[in-house]
Amino acid sequence: MASVLSDIALTPAAAARVAAIAAKQGKPAILRLSVEGGGCSGFQYRFGFADAPEAGDTIAETDGVKLVVDDVSLDLVRGASVDYVESLGGAAFKVDNPNAASGCGCGTSFSV
Repeated sequence: MASVLSDIALTPAAAARVAAIAAKQGKPAILRLSVEGGGCSGFQYRFGFADAPEAGDTIAETDGVKLVVDDVSLDLVRGASVDYVESLGGAAFKVDNPNAASGCGCGTSFSV
């Protein structure tokens, strides 16, 4: 397992939300971020809870909460940070991705 903290980051707000959800579901506080083809801009972010990091994952840890990203997805999100934001439109995890050349209006897909 690789662990290069400068490659990806988890904000304290996102870590707190992951910890709260994981505690309710009785799961480890490990959030997996992956990138899949699709969405209106070419790629889309996918979030889910993981039981443990997998071989080849990059791990960022904030306040005891882990964010894990597989090596293929990491190439598309290197240098990004994952935040949790609440607004009038709802609450969601948000990826601030410096590699995204453009994104869609809903913020869930991007192109490079």
